Formats: sequence, structure tokens, C-alpha cells
Amino acid sequence: MQQEQVIIIGAGPCGLAAALELQEIGLEPLIIEKRNVVHSISQYPVYMQFFSSPELLEIGGVPFTTAQDKPSRLEALNYYRTIALRRNVRIRPYETVLGITPADGGFELATVNRFGEPSTFRTGSVVVATGYFDQPNMLGIPGEELEKVSHFFREAHPYTGMEVVIIGGSNSAIDAALELERVGAHVTVVYRGEGYSPSIKPWVLPTFESMVAKGRIAFRFASRVVAITEREVIVEDGSGSRSALPNDFVLALTGFHPDREFLTHAGVAIEPEGYPFFHEETMETNVPGIYLAGVVASRHEANEIFIETGRFHGRKIAAHLAARRA
Repeated sequence: MQQEQVIIIGAGPCGLAAALELQEIGLEPLIIEKRNVVHSISQYPVYMQFFSSPELLEIGGVPFTTAQDKPSRLEALNYYRTIALRRNVRIRPYETVLGITPADGGFELATVNRFGEPSTFRTGSVVVATGYFDQPNMLGIPGEELEKVSHFFREAHPYTGMEVVIIGGSNSAIDAALELERVGAHVTVVYRGEGYSPSIKPWVLPTFESMVAKGRIAFRFASRVVAITEREVIVEDGSGSRSALPNDFVLALTGFHPDREFLTHAGVAIEPEGYPFFHEETMETNVPGIYLAGVVASRHEANEIFIETGRFHGRKIAAHLAARRA
């Protein structure tokens, strides 16, 4: 059994930021990450650019320089992995935490690596920085399990010439629709809202509206997908009328949610709205010694802009732990 001062679950930007803040107060936390460093960013569309300027994504006081106004996915991957390497952040990648159990005034964590080998850790404090992006919001409709349905969009090229339905009206859906149209896909966006989402980037919306007005992208407002088959998608409009669209692929870009079951088993209370409870000033949950950092502590729709605020959660946690040590 391995003894640690602090264990951070998740090596995303906010988990890394927490590790750097803990280093500043003399702790050497261990990060356990079930995939690779900043896995969520590696899952973003290949050619994506962030909404935020680079300085708003910086962690650990390390400058994030880029030739563009907004950094790209590739630049972000390079930035965060370089910090992890140069600051000697201790990371165990491709290892999954199975559960957190109270033990002797601290916690015991059971893990398993990609080879199926189990390990056990003891620690005084745990920082859960797991993000949302492994838990897509499921539609709960027939056909959602088909291979042609994806909750992630990586790049447009494989969809050239295909009939693609995008479910959702957020920035991710709009960006995907524009990329797909550029490579010659036939795109229909199905959105339950009566009008365009107010969260759409203002510099993107005019271009998208133009594509819709010209008939190059089909957009169905006040509608929802009620079933998916191998060759069709069944769409229901606001009046209850249904129609079948020819279809090759479905991108269900409907957002994500935290792993509530994992948190509940650790004793963390879930608020009526479905979000884990934590104290704003310390990021500590109702379980003393278990903290939240990053998107898992978001009380609104998760997206990459949350790095802007989530990167400071580690500072609150470090301050609280430093006060306890003192």
C-alpha cells in the first residue's frame, strides 16, 4: 500500500493547476489519471480554437504564448504537457480510481491500471478533478446505441458526402456543422430551442445564419430526435408531427455531466439540482478532506471556458490545507 499526502484524481488543466498550487505550499501530490494528461482537450475537435485568450488558460504562473489571438487545441496540449514535465508533476496515467473509502482519519483509494493490475493508496486528502467529458448526457431514445451515433466530434473529413444529423444547438454543435459543411457533408441540426442559443459565439453566429439562409445547412428549431435507425432519424417538431430524415451518422452533442455515482459512493452529497455539494471558499465537500476542482464543480453547462475559473480552485484548496497544517 502506497502512502501519499494528497491524491488528485484527474490530470486535466484544473487538476494540474491544483498540483502546482500544492507544490507551492510544500506538498508533492500524486495525480491518478485514467487516460492521458489533459485527455479532455485531446478529445476536442482536431482543429478547434479556444474561446479564451491564452493568458486566461495559464496555470502555475507559466506564460502561454501563441501567435494567434486564441490558442488552438494543439498549442494547449503542448502547453499543459510541457508544464507537467518541467514541474515534475507526479502522474500515474492510464490508471482508474475505483473508489474512495474513509480509513484511519484519511482515505483509501483502490485503483486498477490498463493491464488490470490493482493498487491501493492511503492519503490524508483527495482532490476530485475528473471533469465531465466521460459522462455524456444520453438521449434515452431507441437507436442511440448504434455504432453510427457519437457524442464526440473530432474532425469532419470522415463525414464527406454523408447525411449527418447533429443534435444540439450549443457552440460545439454549431462549430461541427460548419466544419462538416466545408467538407461536403449534408448537415441537419436538430435543436429543441425556439431560436438560436444565446451562448453561440457572436463572431460565428452570422456565418452560421448565412449558411442556414442559403440552404447549405438545415436547421430544425423546436424539434427533437425521437428515434434512430440504421438509415433514418425520426424527428418530432413542436406540434408533435414526425418526419423521417435519410441518415448516415448522428452527432449527439448534448453536453456532459459529472460521475455522480462515483461521488455519491465517496459520501459526497448531491444537491437537488444534480450537482455535488462543496464550500465555495475552500472547494471542500461535505466530506472533510475531499475537495472538488475544475469542471466537476461547475453548476452550469460545462465547456472549455471553465478552465478560466477552474484553474483557481487549486489555490483555494492549497490555502485551506496550508491553514490546517499550520
